[in-house]
Parts: sequence; C-alpha cells; structure tokens
Amino acid sequence: MEFFVTIWRMSTSIPPDETIPAKPAAKSRVGVPLLSPALLGRLERLELVSRKVFRGRLKGERVSRRKGQSVEFADFRNYVPGDDLRLIDWNLYARLDQLFLKLFQEEEDLHFYALIDASESMNFGDPKKLFVAKQLAASLGYVGLCRADRISVAALGPEGRRAPVLRGRASLHKMLAYLDSFGSGHNVSLHDGVRDFAMRNSGSGVVVLLTDMMDKQGYESALRMLVGRQMDVFVMHILSPEEIDPPLRGDRRLIDVEDGDNAEVTINAYVIDQYKETVKNFIASIKSFCSKRSIVYVPVRTDTPVETIVTKYLRERGVVR
Repeated sequence: MEFFVTIWRMSTSIPPDETIPAKPAAKSRVGVPLLSPALLGRLERLELVSRKVFRGRLKGERVSRRKGQSVEFADFRNYVPGDDLRLIDWNLYARLDQLFLKLFQEEEDLHFYALIDASESMNFGDPKKLFVAKQLAASLGYVGLCRADRISVAALGPEGRRAPVLRGRASLHKMLAYLDSFGSGHNVSLHDGVRDFAMRNSGSGVVVLLTDMMDKQGYESALRMLVGRQMDVFVMHILSPEEIDPPLRGDRRLIDVEDGDNAEVTINAYVIDQYKETVKNFIASIKSFCSKRSIVYVPVRTDTPVETIVTKYLRERGVVR
C-alpha cells in the first residue's frame, strides 16, 4: 500500500537520471481571491447544520432544540414545585385554574471548526488542493460568521496554535488574513495534528476536516479522536483529477514529497489500472469507516467550482442548508 501512496503523493515525478526540482510552498493563487463577491452573496443565505445539540456559550442566531428563555414562545408545560414563578402564565391560570409554565425557544451559537491539512502533498494540482481547502474553509467559516456562530479555521500542526476564534461578519478579514498566512509543508500526521487540536480545544461542536488523506500512518485514529470528543464530524476528501487518473507513463523515478521515499518504476497501462483500483478501494474503505461512525464523507474534486461544492454538494450532504 505504501508504494501506491508514494505514487499518489507524486507531486514530484522525474526521469530516473534527474534531480529533484525545488518547489515553492503554496499559499493563495496570485490574483484569485478565496471568496468572490458573488459567492459571498450566496453564502449569506446559508446556515451551518449540526446533527447534534450543543450548548453554546453565547447567544447566536440559531434556534436550539432545547427550551430556554428568550423572546420566541414555544409551548406550555405543567408547573411543578421549584419552577420559576416568573414563567407561570397567570392569564391561563385565571381561565383554567391550573398552573402552566411558558416555554421559549432558545437561540444559541454553534462552534464550528475547519481543520486544514497543510502537508506538502496538498501543494499539487491546478488549482492546488490547499487553495481549494482554504476556499471551502473560508466559505463555511463565512456562513457561520453571518449567523453569529463561533468560528475557528486552522491548519493542522503548529500553525493552528495561532488561529483566532472569530465571531460576526466583521471578522471575515481576520479569517482571510490567517488563511493567506500559511502555505504547504506542514508535514504533521493527521493523528498528531488532530491530537494537537484536541489538546487546545476542550469544547464540542461541528468539525470539518479538509484533507487529501495521503498519510502513511493512516486516518483512523485521527477520526476516532474527533468522534470520541462528541464532535459532529465531516470529512472533505480533496483530490485533483491527476491523482484519480494519473497522466504519467514510461520509466519514472517517483519521490514522495513528504518523506523523500522514492521508487524507480515503469508506468504502463497495467500499473495505472492497478493504481486506480487501489485508489478506488482506499476511497471505499474511508467511506465505510466514516459511515460506521456517523461521519459525513464528502468527496471533492479540485476541478469542481467551489460555489457548486458548497451550495449543491454540501447542502445535499447536510453540512449547510
């Protein structure tokens, strides 16, 4: 399997007798904003969705399934000793000679986390996988900011430790500035990156992991950690078309861009067919793993417009509505 991961992480592929060219770390695409004005307008009409009930720290613009005290009436229930007398409906008591408590829908905020894999393998494709991951994180983050949710968009690894916790539309520029501040090359494993995140964040909420899943140490322990924290977990598996159907042929020396592992191979139709079958089985295993743990798996191709991914695919999978 490691051989095929090496082929998959083949951002560096050269003839056997050549040396490895230097490659700059990827940030934002020159002249291309993470969020266009047209996309911002569409995002403002969306809302992040949680399949679980979380108790927010602050009041937001989302209606909770819990009952609390706010301005929107929800229902009545019978009074029991110890209830707050201020919530008794005395008009109803005058008519029915029974004590009823007024219940209200409580509005609460949601804590949304976007965790971005910024390893060197994300510096691949056109557009780069890392750029698409940033676009998606920014899109979902802005949806939350518009709804007064608490937003944390962070790279896995040390870069994540300085990621701000944001709230409100005015925080958009801070979020975009942070996303533009880091590039690829943070080759922390998914396990170590998620563990570092878990140690810094004790609360629960919705977490979206944006990654290409190209980790020789595996993805299972990282996802188990998030599920174990009672997070509502979504995985966005980002792949470029070249990784799904590699254009390489002939004698090549393949160098793993993250650990330097290399292999000299003759790439022919048989090898490509074997590679495609391995990738297909790998994706199927991720889907199965996620399904058994109530994790929503979202495949993402970098040649799909981000607006389509957010407003169509993520809506279909219940990430936004």
